[in-house]
Amino acid sequence: MSRASYVSAGEGCAVRMVDPDRVGTVAEAMPGAESIEELAGVFALLSDPGRLRVIIALLKGGEMCVCDIAAACGHSESAVSHTLRLLRACHVVRVRRSGRMAYHRLDDAHVRMLLGLGLSHVSHAPDTARGYRPPEQAP
Repeated sequence: MSRASYVSAGEGCAVRMVDPDRVGTVAEAMPGAESIEELAGVFALLSDPGRLRVIIALLKGGEMCVCDIAAACGHSESAVSHTLRLLRACHVVRVRRSGRMAYHRLDDAHVRMLLGLGLSHVSHAPDTARGYRPPEQAP
């Protein structure tokens, strides 16, 4: 009889663990609570469509000033400035000053890779998944 045969088909498992070795391996590899919180914060930043437009503008446009980002995204300059402050505080965006101008860019290759993978993922998602919204966000 396989380990899986001990699992009931009802509300939950009939046993505490089906594969204790695998559970132990996964538990040991689990990042610490602080890393999980930081990662959740990054994904929270990416969950806002307005912030995501600003980030994607920087992904596609490279280094840009606030007015160019605002024009590309269709947002006000003040909204973009506010978004950029949040993104700088979370090390997603960095700034370079040249005289009175400030030019913003994505902070590092990890941010670019994360966005690139996300965009690739949604472009390959089945049509049924594209319109998905979590239940708490459904209209």
